[in-house]
Amino acid sequence: METRKPVVAGQFYSGNSEGCLMEINECLEEMPCGSKLPGEIGGGIVPRGGGTFSGDLAGGVFSAIKEVDGDVDTFVIFGAVHRYIGPEATVYDRGCWVTPLGEIEIDEELAGSIVAGSKAVSDLQSHRSEHSIEVQIPFIQHMFESSKIVPVMVPPVNGAVEIGRQIGKIVAAEVSKKIVCIASTDLTHYGPRYGFCPAGVGDGGIEWAKDVNDAEFIELALQMKARELLVRSEENMSACGPGAAAALVAAMKELGKTEGVLLAHTHSNDVMIRKYGQSSEESVGYAAIVY
Repeated sequence: METRKPVVAGQFYSGNSEGCLMEINECLEEMPCGSKLPGEIGGGIVPRGGGTFSGDLAGGVFSAIKEVDGDVDTFVIFGAVHRYIGPEATVYDRGCWVTPLGEIEIDEELAGSIVAGSKAVSDLQSHRSEHSIEVQIPFIQHMFESSKIVPVMVPPVNGAVEIGRQIGKIVAAEVSKKIVCIASTDLTHYGPRYGFCPAGVGDGGIEWAKDVNDAEFIELALQMKARELLVRSEENMSACGPGAAAALVAAMKELGKTEGVLLAHTHSNDVMIRKYGQSSEESVGYAAIVY
């Protein structure tokens, strides 16, 4: 059986089961959901950072799904692309993934339908070193013990929106399963280390990244403008996974969703100040959104 082993356990999240569970529970405690949730949740956008800096926002999305939907048969996870450089969306369509919490199965039936019914292609190797999907898996294993997954990496290419539409139609047709789609992406990477400082270095620039650059991404995501989200994210460097986010929004439209709900928005510098009393010239934005 094909097995995808963890590559960022011990870096983005704890490398052992006890530590991993402790981190997850801390994340779930840190972000109580005060937003009015949809009657049924079809998907969400979560940060891909994991652990200390953005795990509470990811946990908030999964908690909202658990509260509203209960059990989920399969999560389709659209991942940001950091290592893979190909032009096609790629599906890990067989076997299982492993984290410190054990194995989680691929929904091979649904994955096969996606490969057959969309422009996404089967490519296990492209997933081997990417972390954006992996960091979401422990939440699913802990909170949705019987769930399966279909990992899909989506580059920021013109076809990302169409991939989302195609997968959304396939998900909508699967009436015998409860399927939820997730997109994993951080927002603006700001500061000298990232080579992106259009509003200057320091607090003013970091707040611009949150209040202007991130805010535009969030508004387009909430309004479900998939194409504009993809284009503007690339132009403004407002997300590391614009292809994943655009695909998610397009899929949600196929499921009949008309708007998103913002659960939380913050950035890593705010987390550093709040948790450690330290500041930085760099910052990464995080948002938690459900549909």
